[in-house]
This record gives sequence, C-alpha cells and structure tokens, in this order.
Amino acid sequence: MLSSHPENRNGRPIGSVVDTPGWQYAVASGILGWVLDAFDFFVVIFLVDLLAAHFRVEKSAIVWTISITLAMRPVGAFFFGALADRFGRRIPLVLCVLYFSVVTLLSAFAPNYATFAVLRALYGIGMGGYWGTGASLAMESAPLRRRGFLSGVMQSGYPVGYLLAAIAIKTVLPRYGWRAMFGVGIPLALLTSLLVLHAPESAAWQENRTGSIRSILFVLWKHRSGFAYLLFLMTFMSCLSHGTQDLYPDFLRSAHGLTRNTVSDITILYNTCAIAGALLFGQISERLGRRRSIMLALCVSLAVLRPWAFGASVPALISGACLMQAGVQGAFGVIPAHLSELSPDAARSLFPGLVYQLGVLVASPAVSIEYALRNRLGYPWALTIFEGAVILSLLLIFQLGPERQGRSFRGLHAGE
Repeated sequence: MLSSHPENRNGRPIGSVVDTPGWQYAVASGILGWVLDAFDFFVVIFLVDLLAAHFRVEKSAIVWTISITLAMRPVGAFFFGALADRFGRRIPLVLCVLYFSVVTLLSAFAPNYATFAVLRALYGIGMGGYWGTGASLAMESAPLRRRGFLSGVMQSGYPVGYLLAAIAIKTVLPRYGWRAMFGVGIPLALLTSLLVLHAPESAAWQENRTGSIRSILFVLWKHRSGFAYLLFLMTFMSCLSHGTQDLYPDFLRSAHGLTRNTVSDITILYNTCAIAGALLFGQISERLGRRRSIMLALCVSLAVLRPWAFGASVPALISGACLMQAGVQGAFGVIPAHLSELSPDAARSLFPGLVYQLGVLVASPAVSIEYALRNRLGYPWALTIFEGAVILSLLLIFQLGPERQGRSFRGLHAGE
C-alpha cells in the first residue's frame, strides 16, 4: 500500500499543500447531485405496482425499465466524462444534472408504457454521466487528508436519495399522486447547478488536461489492463448494490405482506444506517487502507445475510436490512476515492465514470435474474444465494487487487 503522505514536486508532504479555495462547493455539488440522481432512480422502485396498474402492464415490465436505465448509464459516462476531461468539470456537470432532471419530469407525463420506457432509458444517460464527473470534481478538490471521509460523504448521497424517495412515498404520494414524485427534485437540481457554478474549476484538471478527445481515448487505451480489472470489480459491486436494494421493498411487501407505509419506514431506517456505514468506512479507509476497509464492510454484509432475507419478525428484518446496507454502502463509500486514485490523471472523469457505469451495464440483468430466481427458489433463497456469491467474489477480487491510497492528483501527470 502506498504511503498516505506522498511528496509533491517540492518535496513537501502533500497533506501540507494549501487547500483549494472553495473546495466545499465542489464537494457539496457532488453530494447533492448524487442524492438527486438516486432519488430519481428509486422513485420507480417504490412505484412498481402503481406504474404497472397505470400503464396496464405486468410488474415485470416496470422492473425491466429499471434494467434499461442501468444499461444506458455507460453512454452518459462516456459522453459527459469525455467532455469533462476535455473542457473542465463544471459546465458538463451542470448540463448533466439539468438534463436528467428534465427527463425525469417528462416521465410523469408519459402517455403510454413505451414512452415511459424510452424516457427511463434517456434518464439512464444522465444518471450515468453524473457520477464520474461529479466524483472527479469532488475528489480532486477535496483536501487529501479528508479524501477518504469525503469519499464516504459523496457516496452516501446515494442512500440519502433512496431515503428521501421513501419519505416522499409517505408524504408526497398520498397527497399529490405518483406523477408528483417525478417533479419534486427540480429545486434540488437548480441548487446543485448553482453550487457547481460557484465551485472553482479543478486545479488537477488544469494541470493534466489534454488537447483533444482523441488524446483522452488514447490514455484510456494505454491503461486498458487496469480498466479491465476495475470493470470486473465494479460489475460485482453493482450486483451487490442493486441486488440488495432494488427488489427489497417488493420483497418486504410480497414475501412478508407488509404495508407500503411499513416498507417505507423500514427503508428509511436501513438507508439511515447505509449513510452511517458510508461515512464510517470512508473514514476508516484513511488508516486501514481502501481495500481492507471495503473487505471489512463486505464481511458485515455477509454476516447478516440470514436475518436480512429470512427474518421471522419485523424487528429481525429491520436489523438485518440495517446492517446489510451499512456494509454495502460502507464498501461503496470508499469507491470514489479508490477509483480516483487508480485512474490516470488525464482521464479522471471518463476513466472511473466509464468503469463504474459499464460495471452497472454488465450487472444490469442482476435484478431480473433475482426476480426470476424468486419463481424457482422463493424470494428469501433467491436473494441469499445471489448476494452470498457476489460478496464472496468481491472479497477475493479486493484481496488480489491494487491500491494507491494517498496518491497526489496535482503535478503534471505525476501519477501516470
């Protein structure tokens, strides 16, 4: 593992470098944008039955739109990531958040299922474009000594969005109907855009910028072996995240007969624990290292598979779900820092963003596979077998993988 205090070109510890003025705006925009991204995604998770009834299709057809959304994310990662590496992080980030927010709003007015499915595919492009660009701006601007913790803070935006979606189901849906769920994120989109515009452009990007998109793609090709490893890693990480989250509300309703309000309450609880897990393991990674912290979080999830899927009472299910998501998002909380540190300087938006979203693409059938396994094995065994295999695979992948904790992003191509 690399030292957590590497030296810059002047021989001083990187941790002693003066913090970038206005870095708080960059980090805050990365967090809020990911919150909004997750909220707009999980709205559909909670509305599967209502949307199926409205469009007069089977629930499996609505579940399929979830896979469509996930499958389109690499397109956005490539497009917005390339723009961010060529022209800077800020403007592509604003364009991305406004794009996916407008598409989400339009989903509320889809006249039929086909239009709704197309809009969710278009939304997937925006969802895929945000993470790489937002993570690069946040991680490049964050003080090195806080990078692990702020990585957890940024990634915790995902369960925050999930939590807010659960709260909206209890508050917005009963009063205003399901269409309103696709429009409540617009104010947050505007706030995120303002924060991005107030943030300074990434100094690391300015030092390592290349002259053309072609040069950026060459950097991608040059680091193809590292890209392949990280793609393999993020495929399993996506199976971990979406496999434990996307069908769980439906599982609680279908397998345990819980009401929509009870499911929303449980979702709020386990997403609160997920946020805590992301923050905790992000901070732990500064001392324990990125890989070991992720592996520790994975062990937490592995240990609670039984109560998470087979809990015989509501308290048992709650405890299992809370610890499961603390582990899952604890592992994910380290990912922004880990991927950024393993990415080439000249492509730090495109490289990690494309790896992340291609992993989502390869893993996109996971939800449908779990749903199909439910018919053969029952819901509890389908979830347990699938996620148990994923967690064990991830432990091996991280055990054998590289790490560059504490790497400097400053200095012309210092990390190449």
